[in-house]
Amino acid sequence: MAGITTHILDVSGGIPAAGVRVELYRQSGEAWKLVRELVTNVDGRTDEPILKPEETAIAVYELRFHIGDYFADEDNADDKVGDDVPFLDIVPVRFSISELTRHYHVPLLVAPWSYTTYRGS
Repeated sequence: MAGITTHILDVSGGIPAAGVRVELYRQSGEAWKLVRELVTNVDGRTDEPILKPEETAIAVYELRFHIGDYFADEDNADDKVGDDVPFLDIVPVRFSISELTRHYHVPLLVAPWSYTTYRGS
């Protein structure tokens, strides 16, 4: 299945990151166009693909994960380190789609002080 999906794991709590706002932008010349905005569910995934196969184009994309809001939420208080201003705010992940028949899964592993991503399957 082609298209774009994600999965966010809060590695500091060992849980999926629920309630994270995720925005997808597509580069158009020098500008960035907002394509979609979703929120992760209790499994740290979006309820539907971020971008469906028929909506996907060869282009440069950027996912913006609103992680600062997630760690500022009182429900995630155990993950806070005591600062009122989070170290991480919006985590951008820029990537290119070069093959329309391949699936692009962009997982994010996050803690209050760090993050990592990779091309998943």
